[in-house]
Amino acid sequence: MTAQGREVEGGVDAQRLLVEITDYCRSAGMAESTFGRLAVNDGKLSGRLRFGGRVTATTVERIRAFIDANPPGNGRLIAPAAPPTPAAAVDPGDGERNFRFFDNRQKYLMFVNTCSEKWVVAERVSMELANIHPRPPALRLFDAGVGDGTVLSRVMRSLHHRFPNVPTYIVGKEISLEDVRLCLDKMPDRLFEHPSSVLVLTNMYYGEAPLLTPHSLTAASSLVWEEVALRGTTSHEFEEQITDLQPFLAEHWRAKSSLKTGNPLYERPVVLVIYREDCKFALDAVRPRRGAVRSEFDLIIASQPYRARASVEFKAKKVLAPLARHLAPGGRLIGIHSHGNDPGMEIIDRIWPGEQPFQGDRHQLLRATRQELGNAARDLNFNEYADARSLFRYSMHTLPGEISGSAIGTSTLFAAWNAAVYVAQIEDQRLSEVITDRRYLDATQEVLHKHGGLWFWDESYVISRKRSATG
Repeated sequence: MTAQGREVEGGVDAQRLLVEITDYCRSAGMAESTFGRLAVNDGKLSGRLRFGGRVTATTVERIRAFIDANPPGNGRLIAPAAPPTPAAAVDPGDGERNFRFFDNRQKYLMFVNTCSEKWVVAERVSMELANIHPRPPALRLFDAGVGDGTVLSRVMRSLHHRFPNVPTYIVGKEISLEDVRLCLDKMPDRLFEHPSSVLVLTNMYYGEAPLLTPHSLTAASSLVWEEVALRGTTSHEFEEQITDLQPFLAEHWRAKSSLKTGNPLYERPVVLVIYREDCKFALDAVRPRRGAVRSEFDLIIASQPYRARASVEFKAKKVLAPLARHLAPGGRLIGIHSHGNDPGMEIIDRIWPGEQPFQGDRHQLLRATRQELGNAARDLNFNEYADARSLFRYSMHTLPGEISGSAIGTSTLFAAWNAAVYVAQIEDQRLSEVITDRRYLDATQEVLHKHGGLWFWDESYVISRKRSATG
């Protein structure tokens, strides 16, 4: 999930900006919190950058304009020409150009470790395995946003259980270096249990990743293609060799922010192909070759692959339509995103009445995707399903009796609040405005007491290619 999706990692540009701010504050004798308040009305700016946060191009411009207007030793500070536009007043537009939610690793990791979403999503995805019919030479799976690898590793276990002797070709898209590291940490056991596996990780965009081929000639000329044949037969040996890839990842798996949209972009496209050396001969027809990649997939996982606030048209054009084009005959794309109408959104509504973070439901999204595909949609089925099948619930983990008492522990309240604002994608500027008093914690406690816990609804849908289709 990316990223998916939801998860975003601090990039090179953010770190360079932090260095500029630190150097300026040192020269001017100014506290970083003071700089943040004066430059962009955000006293926690440096702290967010330091812990992986991103900023929009507009904010970067305001920061540098402030520095240019106030050289160290000037003696009189000149404020920016206009105050930053409050995020709540920004027209969301396409959800990507005018609005961008930037979370950090702390929010993401707290959400992942305190809520069961990834477990439940993996269970829902695994249900689709009963409906796929792989053809030689391999079962082919594409994960459109690997995240920390929890969903993928669980689905791989289900794959092995249902197809223990079928070779698998698995491609995972992920731009976040930290998530790639976390995902690879889960793979030694998967490669031990299912030897006939080819695992491919790439940081390319949705329209590029299925074919492992960049669209632009410039990007293609800088493509880094690394093939790793793991020696040995034990998960320990595989783990040692995968750990040895850390310098390679640190050097090549780099991201930056788009100056136009704020979206994360790769600096260089990377393809990392991993398989067992003792299975190399048997996997010869499965392994991808640079410039000659088969892109038809039996199962595509699209779990939280886009920002909830992005427009339906943006999601269809930039994510779902490009992925659906790469379904094999009989292949299935399962999409999953947040639905709302749950205790999590009740917390949000008590602080920001009328907040609507989720743009478009599955019905609107599938209609837009069908329209975007045009004639290519004729071989596809767009399965919206009834709510009873489409919607599923996941919860925040709590101890027995933890919510029933008159007072709930502060750590539990913080975890619940973090989960609510993470799912609703509330940006840091608005968060900083409401955490100055206990109102947000009181609202969280009231909702937890009301419902006896915290849970969220996700919504699923399936796009499938007819088995008689020619692709």
